[in-house]
Amino acid sequence: MTEENIHTEPQQQMKTDWKKFFTYKWVVKNIPFFLFLSGLAVLYIYNGHHSDKLIRKIAASEKNIKELEYEYKSVKSEVIFRSKASELVKAVQPLGLNQSKEPPVILVDSTEKK
Repeated sequence: MTEENIHTEPQQQMKTDWKKFFTYKWVVKNIPFFLFLSGLAVLYIYNGHHSDKLIRKIAASEKNIKELEYEYKSVKSEVIFRSKASELVKAVQPLGLNQSKEPPVILVDSTEKK
């Protein structure tokens, strides 16, 4: 035998060895296992799609929360600005109300006994 035949013989023998295992009988015997693997693959794919959808929903919710937070801050600052005394005076001037220049008068009950 030459050196080439020695090296090619084990390779050819290895190729035929794995073919022994994949016979019709072996395939039929392992159908439940193949079905189990197929079920796992389907669950794995479903889990991936479900997690992607959930991540998209979370991102949309976070974006919505940020928008609402910005809106809340702007409305809050506007309310604080409008509740200042100077702004209240400006708001009620068209109604004919003015700020009193005299201090408030304290009313005392005259029927009360001392």
